[in-house]
Amino acid sequence: MPVVPTNELCTSEEDLQGQIQAEGPVEAQLLGAEAEDASTPLASFPPVSFSSAAGDAEILLKQALNGMTTQLLEFLLLKYGTKEPIFQAEMLNTVLRDNQAHFPVVFRKATQCLRLAFGLDMKEVDHREHIYVMVPILGLTLNEMQTDEQSIPKAGLLVTVLSLILLAGDRVSEENIWGALSRMGVFAGIKHCIYGEPKELLTQVWVRAGYLQYRQVRYSHPARYEFLWGPRAYAETSKQKVKDYLHRVNGRGPRFFPPRWA
Repeated sequence: MPVVPTNELCTSEEDLQGQIQAEGPVEAQLLGAEAEDASTPLASFPPVSFSSAAGDAEILLKQALNGMTTQLLEFLLLKYGTKEPIFQAEMLNTVLRDNQAHFPVVFRKATQCLRLAFGLDMKEVDHREHIYVMVPILGLTLNEMQTDEQSIPKAGLLVTVLSLILLAGDRVSEENIWGALSRMGVFAGIKHCIYGEPKELLTQVWVRAGYLQYRQVRYSHPARYEFLWGPRAYAETSKQKVKDYLHRVNGRGPRFFPPRWA
């Protein structure tokens, strides 16, 4: 998997259900109102200093944390592409280096971003050595279908769509889907740097895979379309699992999403 260059990070916003009721998805808001260019090489992060004035120091700290989070996220995605286990020591020595005291915050931000944007959870498989592997959320095998090592995992978008359908009463109009996804910078017919061409994903690829149903609303003239869960979504996960996931997301405070990675 290639390193995904990033110059923005994720931002925290309102709770998920409030966002979706306002036609906004789980990843609806971009992270980092203060986020600046985070494309700096790993070795270039200086130790965070608090010697400046309080206001400037807070801004500098936020920028530094955003930059470190971006670099850690790229590191984790590379590990996912090669299916290698992830050692905490390697994260500390490769990414954080002189800023290891900030690891808990940076690790939390990066793992939340992995979950929401890419549909991946970090699972600690060795508590003594702190070794992790990445597993799909909600039992979905979508990411495993991507056999190309260069592919960026896309299950986070599918989870968003399944959540929107569930909270809308098991079906949602195409207009409302695109209204919600537009709030996270995902537009029909416009290629997204993480998800590719999203309309093709939603109306063709994931329909063929059985994750979604895309059908015309009965008696609609002119024709309007709606989305429902497909049989594979029901087979691999459940409404209760999605509800539990939404509750977990809502209950953990700020959430993080990498917006248009460019």
